[in-house]
Amino acid sequence: MATTSKTILLFCILISLFLISSAQSCSNYTFSGTKIFKSCRDLPYLQAHLHWNYIASTRKVDIAYRATPTSPGWIAWAINPTGTGMVGSEALVAFLNPNGSMTAYTTQINSYNPSMQPRALSFEVSNIRAEYSTNEMIIFAIVGPLKNGTTVNHVWQDGNSVSDNIPQMHSTSGPNIQSMEKLDFLSG
Repeated sequence: MATTSKTILLFCILISLFLISSAQSCSNYTFSGTKIFKSCRDLPYLQAHLHWNYIASTRKVDIAYRATPTSPGWIAWAINPTGTGMVGSEALVAFLNPNGSMTAYTTQINSYNPSMQPRALSFEVSNIRAEYSTNEMIIFAIVGPLKNGTTVNHVWQDGNSVSDNIPQMHSTSGPNIQSMEKLDFLSG
């Protein structure tokens, strides 16, 4: 009897892990409407995913950044055009308003305590908007033309607090300080 119970328990755990990992995968995600992305990457930290279409003729990238923040706080995805890490990155930020609508804008991350006020970036960003559904935030935008080719240093983040329409400091440990990598929009 004990062996059967252990086998059933192991089977249930394996099925649960499979369902959790497949539910969080970018490759099986369907966006509302008719939006389709040819490429995607499940990011290794903060339950985040990046979807994109690279448009070679214009050197622009149509992106959707999806994340499940720790609370209805804020999310951000950024490119650092001059280095690696957070400082120097140029971000797309979104947060949920008390009335249920989303706010999305661009800002520059020029220190470890940035203002998070809306600011223009060194590269063009158009069609920026955000959605909130089933505890997940999504930022949509067209970024570029990219100045340094198709490979970028990118950073992503989330925080659990917004005050007076300004995202507040995120955690400074664990996944929040690991959420960065190099990405090639051509090869993934």
